[in-house]
Amino acid sequence: MFDVKWIRENPAEFDRGLVRRGLAPRAADIIKRDEAWRAAETAAQEIQARRNKIAKDIGGAKSRGEDIAPLLAQVASDKDAQAAAEAEAAQLRKTIDAELAAIPNLPADDVPDGTDEHGNVLVRTHGTPTSLGFPAKEHFEIGEALGAMDFARAGKLSGARFAVLKGQLARLERALGQFMLDLHTAEFGYTEVSPPLLVRDEPLFGTGNLPKFGEDLFRTTAGLWLIPTAEVSLTNLVADEILDESQLPQRMTAWTPCFRSEAGAAGKDTRGMIRQHQFEKVELVSITHPDASNAEHERMTSCAEAVLQRLGLPYRVMLLCTGDMGFASRKTYDIEVWLPGQNAYREISSCSNCGEFQARRMKARFRPKDEKGTRFVHTLNGSGLAVGRTLIAILENYQRADGSVVVPEALRPYMGGLEVITSHV
Repeated sequence: MFDVKWIRENPAEFDRGLVRRGLAPRAADIIKRDEAWRAAETAAQEIQARRNKIAKDIGGAKSRGEDIAPLLAQVASDKDAQAAAEAEAAQLRKTIDAELAAIPNLPADDVPDGTDEHGNVLVRTHGTPTSLGFPAKEHFEIGEALGAMDFARAGKLSGARFAVLKGQLARLERALGQFMLDLHTAEFGYTEVSPPLLVRDEPLFGTGNLPKFGEDLFRTTAGLWLIPTAEVSLTNLVADEILDESQLPQRMTAWTPCFRSEAGAAGKDTRGMIRQHQFEKVELVSITHPDASNAEHERMTSCAEAVLQRLGLPYRVMLLCTGDMGFASRKTYDIEVWLPGQNAYREISSCSNCGEFQARRMKARFRPKDEKGTRFVHTLNGSGLAVGRTLIAILENYQRADGSVVVPEALRPYMGGLEVITSHV
C-alpha cells in the first residue's frame, strides 16, 4: 500500500519502481484522481460551512421578522450539492484505494531487474550436490517403496495434491517441526506462537494476499479463510497497534498447517509432495525498526540456512529479480535445497523484507524515542523451513541403495534414537 502524498512528491521514483516490476507508469493517473478527490472534499466542506452560516442567518432573520424563504431555498440547494460532493469524494476515494491496494511493493535498489526466475542471481552455495554412487530416486518413489507415503488413499479422501504419511515418515515430519522450533526459539531468539488457522478478510489484506490473490486461497462457508502461511496470523498480531520503540524488534515463529489452492500451478509438480494443497511449515516473522530491517533480513535468512546446515543438506541462496518477487516484498532471498532425485535445486524457503508495505495496510506503527508522532514498522517473513520439502530433501539426500533412509544426526533425538528408516510394509 502506498501513501498518495509520497507519490505526489516522488512520481518519477514511483513510476520507475513500477516499470522495474514490469508495470506501466501510473503516478500521473493516481495524482489526477487524488486532486479530484481533494477538490470534492473541499467543495463538501465549503458547502457545509456555508450551511452553518445560513443557519445562523435564518435565526437572525426570524428575530427581525424578515422573509426566510430565500434562505430556506438556499439550504435545500446546498444540502443536495453537499450530498453530491460527498458521494463523488467517497467514490473517488474508493477507486484510489482499490487501485493502490492492487499495486505491488516497489523493489529495493539492490534487487536485480528481470522478468522471471532466469533473472535471479546466485548469492552463495553451501555444500556440494550429494553424490550417491547409485541412480537416485525421487522422494515419492522412496516413500511409496517404504510403505509410508500414500497418494492413492489421500486421493480417495481429498483428491489430488494431498498425501498420507505413516509410521516413521509421519514421525519424521513431526521431528522436523519440533527440531526447527527448538532451534529458532532456543538459539535464535524467536518467540513460539500458536496462531489461528482461520482468519477474516482484514489480516489477508494486511499481508497483501487480498484482494489480488483470493483465488489462491481456501474460504469456508462461514466467510473465514484458511491461512496460506502463518505469516498472515503472525504479522497481523501488531495490526492497528502503536508499539514503543523499545518493543522492537519482535521475532515470532509458528509451526502450522498451510492451505493453498495452487490455482496457477496446473501441470506443475503433479507427482509427490513438492506442491500440495495442505502442508506443514515453520514460519519466521520479524517486526522491526525501519533502520534495522535490512540487517534483520540477512539475519532471518541465516537462521533459515542454519536448519539446512544442521541437517547436512546442500543448498544455495538466490536473490530474486524484480519479475520473480512476491507481491508484498521489496527484496527476497530464496533458499534452494539440492534434490538428487530431480538433479536440481528446489526452493525450500523464501525470506522477504516487505519494508513498510504491509505495515501501511495493517496500520502497524511505533512511537520513536524522543520524537513526535509515529512511524510505520517494517515487516519481514520467511520459511524456517517448509517441513514437507525438508522431508523430501532428507529422503533424497540420505537415501541408500537398499531403499532405506539414514536419519540425520540432528533429528535422531526427536526420532527416539532411530538411525535408519526402513520399510513400513
